[in-house]
Amino acid sequence: MFRTRVKICGITRAEDALAAIDAGADALGFVFYPKSPRVISIEQAANIMSMLPPFVSKVGLFVNADAAEIREVLACCPLDVLQFHGDESAEFCASFAMPYMKALRMRDDLDLSAAIRSYSAASALLLDSYKPGVPGGTGESFDWQRIPSNIDIPVVLAGGLKPSNASAAIAACHPYALDVSGGVELAPGIKCAQKMTEFITAIRCADRRED
Repeated sequence: MFRTRVKICGITRAEDALAAIDAGADALGFVFYPKSPRVISIEQAANIMSMLPPFVSKVGLFVNADAAEIREVLACCPLDVLQFHGDESAEFCASFAMPYMKALRMRDDLDLSAAIRSYSAASALLLDSYKPGVPGGTGESFDWQRIPSNIDIPVVLAGGLKPSNASAAIAACHPYALDVSGGVELAPGIKCAQKMTEFITAIRCADRRED
C-alpha cells in the first residue's frame, strides 16, 4: 500500500515537535524566514532538533535568503532537506549539495511544465496556493485538478490543508506528501496535538481507500 507522507511545518516548540512525531509525522518544517509568524531562531531550532528521535526528516524553509544565511543555519542545525519558497534559481537551490524542495505557487499564469523542467534536480516540488505578497502559509487551497498526473518529481501538496480535506486532497491528485501548518494550529506556530492526530488519521484512512 502506498503511504502518503506527512510534513508538519512551522514548528516552534519542542512539545509540538514531539506531538507531531507521536501522531505519525514523517517530517518537521522549521521556518527561517524573518517575516513569518512561525519564524524560529537558529538556537531554538537546534535545541528542538537535538531532542528528536532518528528517522524524522528535518526541513529548513527559506525565502530568498542569501547563501551565507543558509550556511549559518546549516552550521548549527542538522537539516536533512532545504525548502525554498522564494525566487531562488535552480542553480542556487542545488549549490548546497543537499536534497532540496522547491515551492511553486500556483498562479493562474504559472507554466508548471516549464517550472518542473527548471527544477528537475529537486528531490520534490511543493505546490502551494498563490496569494500576492505571501510566500506561503496562506491558509487557502487551490484547484488540485491543475496538477498533472505525469509529473516525474514527487509532489508535496500544501495550501489550506486540514483534517477535513486531507482525504479529498489525496483522492484528487495522489501526492507524495501533504504539508500542513495552519490547519493543525491553535495559533500561528502553536500546534494542536489533536488536530495533528486527526489530520494524519484522515490521511491513513484515505490511503487505505486508495489501495
